Parts: sequence; C-alpha cells; structure tokens
Amino acid sequence: MKDLLNDLTGLSAPSGNENILRARIRHLIKPHVDEIRVDALGNLIARKGHAASTGTRIMVAAHMDEYGVIASHIDEHGFVRFNLLGSVLVTHLPGSKVRFMNGVEGIIGTENHESDPEHNAINHLFIDVGVNRRKDCRVEVGDVAAFVRPFEHVGDKFIAKALDNRAGIAVLIETVRTLKVTPHEIYYVFTVQEEVGVRGAGPAAHRLEPQLGIVVDVTQAEDIPNHARQTLALGKGPAIKIKDQSTLSDPQIVEWMIKAAKKSHLPYQREVRSTGESDLQAMQFSKAGMAVGAISIPCRYMGTLSEMVDHEDLKIAAKLLKLLLSKPVVLA
Repeated sequence: MKDLLNDLTGLSAPSGNENILRARIRHLIKPHVDEIRVDALGNLIARKGHAASTGTRIMVAAHMDEYGVIASHIDEHGFVRFNLLGSVLVTHLPGSKVRFMNGVEGIIGTENHESDPEHNAINHLFIDVGVNRRKDCRVEVGDVAAFVRPFEHVGDKFIAKALDNRAGIAVLIETVRTLKVTPHEIYYVFTVQEEVGVRGAGPAAHRLEPQLGIVVDVTQAEDIPNHARQTLALGKGPAIKIKDQSTLSDPQIVEWMIKAAKKSHLPYQREVRSTGESDLQAMQFSKAGMAVGAISIPCRYMGTLSEMVDHEDLKIAAKLLKLLLSKPVVLA
C-alpha cells in the first residue's frame, strides 16, 4: 500500500484532467481483469467475472480526480488569478505550490490586506509563476493546475495531497489484484469529476445497470483536539457509511457489510454525517436506482494539501471489500 499510494499521489489528476492517473491505473490492473475500457466521459471501467446463478452485477467505484485550480485571469505583471476545482480550504492555500498541466510551476500568494479579515478569500489570492510581464507568462486562462506535495510515511500514517481519493483507488487496485474467484460480475469503475459535482458515476451506472453499488472513498476523521464529536478515528478500521448529506445507504447493504466484518473479526466504524457527498448519490439515483453502500476510510485534514490516513485502515478496507466480493450477496 505504501509504494502504491506513493505512486498514485505523485500523479496529477485535477477534475477534468484525470488522463495521466487513468493511464497508470489501467496499466496496473489490466493483467487482472477480463475487460477494460474508457467511456465518453473518461471513466475507466474494468470488468471481472461473469455472474453465476448465485451472483450479482456489482459496480464498485472510486473517484480519480483531486482538488485543483483553474486560471481565470492573468494580469499585466504575469500574476495568475484562479478559481477552485473542488472543496479546497482556502485558508490553507497561501504558500502552496502548484504545477499546471503544461509543466509551469508557481506559488500561491495573497494580497497584503492585514486590515481585511477576508484577505485569504479566493479573490485576494494569486499564483506567482516567477515572471514580471504578462507576455512572459506561459499560463493561459482555462489552464488547470494540481497541488504539489511530497508523500510522507510517519509511523503508521500516510500524509500526502489527494488522499481523497487515492486512498480509495489504492483499495480498489489491491482488491483487483488479489480477488481471484468471484460469483459476481464486477465492474470496477474509476470515476471522473467527483469533486466538482459527482459527474462521472451517474453516466457509468446508467450504462452498466448494476444491481448493487459500492463506493470506496474517504471520510472526515474527527479524532483531533477539541472536536465536538470525536466519533470517527484513524486506526480503528474503515467506516461503513449509513448516512451523509446526500445519501442514505440501503439498510440491508449496511447490515451485510457489518456482518461480514464481524464474522472475520475485522474492526469497523459506523459513519453518520450531516455533510459530504460522494459517487454513491449519483449511483443510487441512476436509471431505475439501485441498492448502495460505502466503505469510508477515515482521513484527517480533508480539503488541505496534507491529508492523513492510517495504513491499517487501508489494509482492512481492502480485506473487507475482497471478502464482500468473493461470496454471494446475502441480504436480510
């Protein structure tokens, strides 16, 4: 998992520009699946197995895209104004490094407005690409950049940018590699543009018409000082989603996942949130609808460039997903 996450987080895939990461994932999983293709929107779809008489058509999804920025204006001195791609915490941006897809790098700066409490608002931020004139700036309006941050391994924790959702991608890749036999027809879908409105999963689900949907994504860990709840914690296992802002998981799917975890003595947590959305929403409402559930990996500091996950949570999430997909689905 460490080497895989290091590899995945080192690639840039801001929303709408997932092609580099998609090519890498395709290379990693192609030997382990029966069919692989890319749809018109850019989702990578890999099929494994054919449904036996006891099997189910299952869609397992994790989004490829990460937070980023898009150039909206270049002034006469070559400073780049920008809009956000995804729910980035703006207060964490000054001093951050970005790299545009054409290779140009820059640092995010903020205007000198000490008397303005909103001086870190997006309209006061800019990207300095090291030039003094507009004509020397190799960035154009509409160019997209991803954030730059090295991968780190501290104790049992991984720290990197884009762990939302390279953590989920890593779990899917590990499952594809290790799941040898299944009674199901499984479609592993690596989706696009989740961070800008959950756009990729719906069309994929509409085309595949799965009977059951599972999403693997991160969720906000709450085990930090003075947090009001401190419910979800790193190192206590993945969370089984019951509710978030946009989705109620199917109670039968929740119970199926919990029973599987208990039977194999895998630690797990229960996730109930009043915020957040994921590919689960688009999948649940696709076409005639489907039963859905999610495995969520607790992540500290979501929306920043230094997100943190626990190695053990990732391993357990992969074990749980493999367990669920290796046997017939038994719902109450």
